Amino acid sequence: MTAYLLVNHLLNLLAPAALIALLLVVLARLFSGFFGSNRPFAHVWYAQAAINFIVGSGVLVAGLVLLGHDGKMLTYVVLVVAMAASQWLQLGGWKR
Repeated sequence: MTAYLLVNHLLNLLAPAALIALLLVVLARLFSGFFGSNRPFAHVWYAQAAINFIVGSGVLVAGLVLLGHDGKMLTYVVLVVAMAASQWLQLGGWKR
């Protein structure tokens, strides 16, 4: 496997985590005013996205190691739940 193919495979493995991390941060800021939340965010947007990306990357790599294949639906379900929990913890959702 060439270096180009290795980088391509790694980027394709981590792409869902990157997309969901950015969407979580943007949608959390968009809907915070809609639901009447006046609480400040825990971090700046790029720090929240980075933390969510790290959590998501860990889930995707663990799913690849434990299940033996990339792209299993169980891995994606755990990815969404783990990243949502990460965002909830960062925003202090348990204090409501």
